[in-house]
Amino acid sequence: MTGTRPSRLAGNVVRFGRILRDAGLPIGPGKMLAAVEAAALVGIERRDDFRCALEATLVDRADQRPLFHQAFALFWRDPKLMERALQLMLPKAPGLLPPRDDSVNLGNRLAHAFNPPPSKLPEADTSEAPLELDAALSVSPREILQRKDFETMTVEELAEAKRMLRQMRLGLPDVISRRYRAHRAGRTLDFRSTLRLALKFGGEWLVQCRREPRRRPSTLVVLCDISGSMSRYSRMLLHFLHAVGSRRSDFHAFTLGTRLTNITRALRHRDVDHAVDEVSRAVADWSGGTRIGECMRDFNRRWSRRLLAQGAVVLIVSDGLDCGEGAELDAQMKLLRGSCRRIVWLNPLLRFDGFQPRAAGIRSMLPHVDHFLPAHNIVSLSDLGRVFSSMPQQRAH
Repeated sequence: MTGTRPSRLAGNVVRFGRILRDAGLPIGPGKMLAAVEAAALVGIERRDDFRCALEATLVDRADQRPLFHQAFALFWRDPKLMERALQLMLPKAPGLLPPRDDSVNLGNRLAHAFNPPPSKLPEADTSEAPLELDAALSVSPREILQRKDFETMTVEELAEAKRMLRQMRLGLPDVISRRYRAHRAGRTLDFRSTLRLALKFGGEWLVQCRREPRRRPSTLVVLCDISGSMSRYSRMLLHFLHAVGSRRSDFHAFTLGTRLTNITRALRHRDVDHAVDEVSRAVADWSGGTRIGECMRDFNRRWSRRLLAQGAVVLIVSDGLDCGEGAELDAQMKLLRGSCRRIVWLNPLLRFDGFQPRAAGIRSMLPHVDHFLPAHNIVSLSDLGRVFSSMPQQRAH
């Protein structure tokens, strides 16, 4: 081994880590140093050992592995992408980069990391850049982002989408209680207060006291699927759930995977990043299998009577791809439907025009659902607010 080979390997590992960081992975200097040391110890003689060493030092969660594997295959195998990654580290003007190969199937995050826009290049002189007109500028960028699928967003677009989700609110209708409160324009006469006030005037009814029923916010219970098939949307939906429930005392959230996990307390944190990190630590079956029937059974046994007794609204976020038996899921959904006020189902698969409920889990859940809506972009989540606002008010039992 020559004297320049270790430094060249270390430099390539650092460049690979920077690309992963630009693609959205949380990689700091500590991980970079650990990856360089692991690569020097393992060597490059065996590709699998080299990949496992980098993965062990740069990847923390299971949902980061697909992005790491795709970036590893592109960076350490394709010579063109290797040359492009090396050239990105040099201060060159835009236009001198090699043309992008459209035949390479890159995800948006990796494409943005391997070939960032010219504005990110260090001190690039763009004074003589030709002016190009784009017809897409006739439409508001915010409107385009609202209709863009979460799966196809770049890192910057995901950050902007998260900021938009923090501003969303759901207008759930109030529940009319059996208790009353004093109100000057109430429709019902309060005889007790009127007689008590009449004693001050010698028994004369000079003032009539009126009352109206008390109103309280509806309870919202969210069951969010975090299986491997939902990993592309679970993160964004957690930001949405934080925006909805962090300011509500009558909000409860659970995750559906191989087990049922209560994440209500984790989502109470005011900082959304802290809340999502708390959820990641609390959930042990992230990006695993899905046993919706067993999770529903656990919820009906332990939480249904406690949370759904006052006309709660249940929001299910899942693609309906269940690994269990359809008969059990059908029975548990029937019990859930009889305990709550409404069931709203958000399914990312509805983004496809030719969607058909062929999976056994979807067919078992659909008959017990009041509203079946998509959940793949900001517009679809905004439609959920309109559905909630259109729900009629309900009197407490």
